[in-house]
Amino acid sequence: MKIKSVEVFCGSSSGSNPVYSNAAYELGKYLGENEIELVYGGAKIGIMGAIAQGTLDSGGRVVGVLPEFLKTKEIAHPQLSEIIATNSMHERKMIMHELTDAVITLPGGFGTLDELFEMLTWSQLGLHKKPIGLYNVNSYFDSLLAFISKMNEEGFLNSANKDLILNHDNIGDLISALESFEAPPVPKWIKSSEQT
Repeated sequence: MKIKSVEVFCGSSSGSNPVYSNAAYELGKYLGENEIELVYGGAKIGIMGAIAQGTLDSGGRVVGVLPEFLKTKEIAHPQLSEIIATNSMHERKMIMHELTDAVITLPGGFGTLDELFEMLTWSQLGLHKKPIGLYNVNSYFDSLLAFISKMNEEGFLNSANKDLILNHDNIGDLISALESFEAPPVPKWIKSSEQT
């Protein structure tokens, strides 16, 4: 599947190491150069701002989805191709999801992980079949991936769901993995519960 649009979850801060903002800018540049639309949280600050700027600087289209209460704090990026205001964080995630073919997560904090795990949970439940990738800059997600492996080892997460996460530290490899992803079948217990 050729990816035409991607939702990106990432930090609204830049972190303590410039490698993260630099990597975000380069990913944005790659998206713009390859005509992949960026849909993200709409901010001009942090890693969010870096990926948006990279996409815009390379002629790409950027859609920001921002809750009204954050928009009033004047953190919205002023050069976006389009900005969509929402009433809540949940509505923001729903709209971003509806507009895109794939998910990429970059380094961030609680909000970033909340967005990632909601998409993983929806996938696990068969609510979508979109690929979900980690852009694992500077081995940022290694500890998280080790914990997810622990979930699998202890019987709380099956291997098919563990493998929903596509982990790469190279942009080209990550996009290739997203484009070649095939979603696992929906578990029988979910299908049967949908019929009751």
